[in-house]
Amino acid sequence: MLQSAASMCPVIALSPIPGEKILDMSAAPGGKTTYIAQLMKNTGLIVANDLKPERQKATVGNLHRLGVKNVITACNDGKNYPKVMGNFDRVLLDAPCSGLGVISRDQSIKVQRTVIDIKKTAHLQKELLLHAVDSVNAKSKTGGVIVYSTCSVSVEENEEVVDYILGKRDVKLVDAGLAHGQAGFTRYQHRRFHPSVALTRRFYPHTHNMDGFYVAKFVKLSNEEKDAKVEGEEEEEEEVVEVEGEGEDEMANLTEEEQATIMELREKYMSGDVASGDDEEIDSDDMGEEEEEEEEEEEEEEEIIEESKESKAKKAEEAEKVRAAKKLKQNALDKIAMKKGHKKKRKEEDEGTCEPIKRQIPAKEKKFRNEMKGVNPEKLKKKNTYKGNNNSKGKK
Repeated sequence: MLQSAASMCPVIALSPIPGEKILDMSAAPGGKTTYIAQLMKNTGLIVANDLKPERQKATVGNLHRLGVKNVITACNDGKNYPKVMGNFDRVLLDAPCSGLGVISRDQSIKVQRTVIDIKKTAHLQKELLLHAVDSVNAKSKTGGVIVYSTCSVSVEENEEVVDYILGKRDVKLVDAGLAHGQAGFTRYQHRRFHPSVALTRRFYPHTHNMDGFYVAKFVKLSNEEKDAKVEGEEEEEEEVVEVEGEGEDEMANLTEEEQATIMELREKYMSGDVASGDDEEIDSDDMGEEEEEEEEEEEEEEEIIEESKESKAKKAEEAEKVRAAKKLKQNALDKIAMKKGHKKKRKEEDEGTCEPIKRQIPAKEKKFRNEMKGVNPEKLKKKNTYKGNNNSKGKK
């Protein structure tokens, strides 16, 4: 099994310590897993996970070949962690990607990959990295480290994913400990990322003589999620208290009947029988950042699905147009060939080098011609008259 030098950089960034509990979330074919086991001196525990069982066959083969004894192989979806297993000291996620960094070795990627594919893989990478962070124990004495890597050079799959995680979980980026490589982008076109994204490392084939690669190293600060909604809820509570105080002042100016009806409505509202339109407006105006982001993600997914459908329809239309054009071209070529053949035949006939084209005679006409061969027309007339005379004699 040959692996690029760049694919070993994430393991160097992970820097495992003997005796730790480590998760390799996307392990197949096992190159990084075996390197982690070597650095851990065959101690501790490594969980080598991959979604597809057929890919894990290569992982098991490499583990046996290299004599690794501290690895458990598993075939689970990365999104199921930490429900399946958690409290890891370190997690390595070499995420599935578009493979734009290995075009020098596989040039078919240039034709196969589209912008829609990159958007889909970026969405999957965000989900997997969230679960990878959740699988790590922030209170680990030696670890609390997450390393994220891809064999792609696209910003959508690298800096954008890292910046997204910094806003969703209580983590920070640290230096990956790699002497080579270039710093990650903090700004790209109209996008602006967190300044700490510069601590991530990029590798390019034309400058570092290895595959295009990206490595980011996180340290988990706490096991709690970053909830941007908490501040919004506190503000909403303050507003509600202010509104209630204003309402009590206004109640003093109302009659007893009006006050009684308002109190009834309040009781119904508190019990849930009546919905308040004002509260709905307040909720819609003061929507938390997380809800907005979820809506944006759903819209992006819908756009991606629509774009994929449109692209498929366009491809089908283009394929039909190509088939029709080929058919027309073939028909034109056939007509030209037929004309050329007829012209050639006529030329040969004129020169006398070829027998003239004979007209196909029907079978009935052929039979009649064969019967009429060698018969004199005058004799045929006499024969007919004789037959008539003979008939007359027979009658007499």
